[in-house]
Amino acid sequence: MNEMVTIPRKEYEGLREAAERLADLESFDRAKAMLASGNDELIPSEFANRLIDGENPVRVYRSFRRLTQKALADMSGVNRVQIADIEAGRNTGSVETVCKLAKALGVTINDLV
Repeated sequence: MNEMVTIPRKEYEGLREAAERLADLESFDRAKAMLASGNDELIPSEFANRLIDGENPVRVYRSFRRLTQKALADMSGVNRVQIADIEAGRNTGSVETVCKLAKALGVTINDLV
């Protein structure tokens, strides 16, 4: 029932490293499969850096999609002024509004909040 195996520390560390490499490879394979299936996309570093630097995600994804605020408003049904307020940080938008914007931008709600 409670069988134990004793192995040298060096062998144990080697097994742990191999398990970590396997987990990394599996994660890589999942990411490649998501890209290949169209369920995920690559974002150029210019846009990723803007997100990392804290720029408003609605503005970044709108820019990435090459949309004007008016075009996004037309696609999402959200008022252009409200989009401008969200991008400027004057308003966060309701859950319903963020859902509409996410759908129009082709991203998840988590990408925008």
